Amino acid sequence: MKKILFLLIFITSISNSFSQVFDPVKWKTGIEKISETEYNLVTTAIIDANWHLYAQEVPKGGPRPTIFVYKPNENYELIGETSEDIGITEDDKTFKMRIKYFAKKATFKQRIKLLSPSAKIDAEVEFMVCDDVRCLPPRVEPLVFNAPKGAKTNSAKKNADIANLSDEAASELLYGISNKDLQQPIAVSNDLETDNSTIEKNNKSETLWSIFGLGFLGGLLALLTPCVFPMIPLTVSFFTKKDSSKGSGISKAVLYGLFILGVYLILSIPFHLLDSINPDILNEISTNVWLNVIFFVVFVFFAGSFFGFYELTLPSSWTNKTTEAEGSGGILGVFFMALTLAIVSFSCTGPILGSLLAGSLSSDGGAWQLTAGMAGFGVALGLPFTLFAMFPGMLKSLPKSGGWMNTVKVVLGFLELALAFKFLSNADLVEHWGILKIEPFLIIWIILFAGLALYLLGKIKFPHDSPLQKISFPRIAFGVLVAAFTIYLVSGFRVNKETNTFTPLSLLSGLAPPVGYSFVYPNSCPNNLTCFKDLKEGLSYAKKVNKPIMLDFTGYACVNCRKMEEHVWPIKKVDDVLRNDYVLISLYVDDKKELPKNEQIIVNRINGGTRKLDNYGHKWSHFQTVFFKTNTQPYYVLLSPDGKQILNDPVGYTPNENDYLNWLNDGKEKATNTLDNLFNTSEDLLK
Repeated sequence: MKKILFLLIFITSISNSFSQVFDPVKWKTGIEKISETEYNLVTTAIIDANWHLYAQEVPKGGPRPTIFVYKPNENYELIGETSEDIGITEDDKTFKMRIKYFAKKATFKQRIKLLSPSAKIDAEVEFMVCDDVRCLPPRVEPLVFNAPKGAKTNSAKKNADIANLSDEAASELLYGISNKDLQQPIAVSNDLETDNSTIEKNNKSETLWSIFGLGFLGGLLALLTPCVFPMIPLTVSFFTKKDSSKGSGISKAVLYGLFILGVYLILSIPFHLLDSINPDILNEISTNVWLNVIFFVVFVFFAGSFFGFYELTLPSSWTNKTTEAEGSGGILGVFFMALTLAIVSFSCTGPILGSLLAGSLSSDGGAWQLTAGMAGFGVALGLPFTLFAMFPGMLKSLPKSGGWMNTVKVVLGFLELALAFKFLSNADLVEHWGILKIEPFLIIWIILFAGLALYLLGKIKFPHDSPLQKISFPRIAFGVLVAAFTIYLVSGFRVNKETNTFTPLSLLSGLAPPVGYSFVYPNSCPNNLTCFKDLKEGLSYAKKVNKPIMLDFTGYACVNCRKMEEHVWPIKKVDDVLRNDYVLISLYVDDKKELPKNEQIIVNRINGGTRKLDNYGHKWSHFQTVFFKTNTQPYYVLLSPDGKQILNDPVGYTPNENDYLNWLNDGKEKATNTLDNLFNTSEDLLK
């Protein structure tokens, strides 16, 4: 009951987070002298009114305690444990136990022995806070302690200064330009002027609708599985026969469909909370190497379930509880019926939902894309129950349950297995392992889809397949279609002589590795363009050749980035402009390569708090959010040759080649006008 109560409080806090981001604790650090060699590291928490921060020790089953981790180095030694204030110990109404907590302010002290006067001590604090109606998820904040004044060497002073740089100084150190130097887009009226904000808005809308469509398709596939399809006539019969009033039965069926939609929408809510706390967190999740490896393992496991080697189920106690609650009647009973459907059908819907979750996290719209996908899935799953309750005669047109439903599951198993290698490819790209390049990836997919074609044509069988008396025409047709797709995959080994790379396969953009990521035809830039992957280096070159700059905020695991690079950039008119008129600087926000030590600094987040930049992905993500107030990819910005003037409104994913070309030409025209104005101004001054 404690866990259920905590979950309800957590969901309440999530629902409130859409309109406000809570940050009720501010952390301050200091150091106090005890003797010539011993000091206290002092951490102070300033806590907003009505919020509680929990002690370092709490009873089992309670909230997350406050935990300090001091990163070891040769400059100091820890003495004993971290001490804390007396605090308040009383019965907690939420967790039903006696818990020690702090209100308004808390001080923690850790004694150390200082071994070097140039010590700089890095630490982290993990904590959780609650008020009377909500609890926030645990957070981790970095802490930095510098050697006390008078004990610093030149090296220590340098480290202290780097840790406490202002935003302007940090930008100068990292990027060579300050945010204050960046001038907003030029307003010039000419024939090439485009409404880029409208393009951006339309593209986001189209992306969300396309994700909704994919979720809807996933829901339709789930309907055809053995876990869901047989439940349609049973459930519809319940609504049409239980109530003497036909209208009442239909209204409950409509409510049932809405509750199914609501159940799946609720699953996306926690990701909105994560997104609001840290705009980069979903990108961090999606590009995390080991999480992508876990996705690979999980998808292989899902595939085994669809193949019939074992079955995935949620605990039977969950089903029993929701089934019992159905008897409460009324609206609450209908809700628990919808929840029971979601739980009972998990063995078939779970892998599809897992694909949707992983795909959304790996996309560029984050939480809202996940919500759109879940909405599509919920609508597709709930709509048939409502429609058939309203028009019971339509039930006669449904096909009978049979072996064809297991065929659907096996086909989904092959698709899950193919998608598994997409996530392994993400990990390989981000970590630069160089294992799953374009050649082995295509070979694996060719083998998988050739196997699927053979299965559909009756040459391969799985555990739960019924004996085939004859192969139906739809199965033969789909088998031929899959065989054709296999041949299409083989065509990916054709070489494009102009770019000296394999020919990109449009249907695999964002799923397969970039064609330049190859053993045979390696190329570090798309379409054999000249590009820079370091901002300072690219800026220096742009000034030298006096060409405008295109900043390309991209990612190794970014689906829409690959679509732009493989569908839009190769078009000759676009390629000519990119190749001849711009200096391309591609900044990968998911690059896990470690930064030089002097750039591993603590910076301010745009929405409050701080973060430490550990790798190049952190650096470029910080640059994008601080300078351009966005964190989605792809994101394209046109700059003047000195990098200080934004030429026009930046754009994101722009699949329409004409819109993208007009935007590029618009920036080029404005860059030319800017140079002409500077030249004329210089002449006037000379006169």
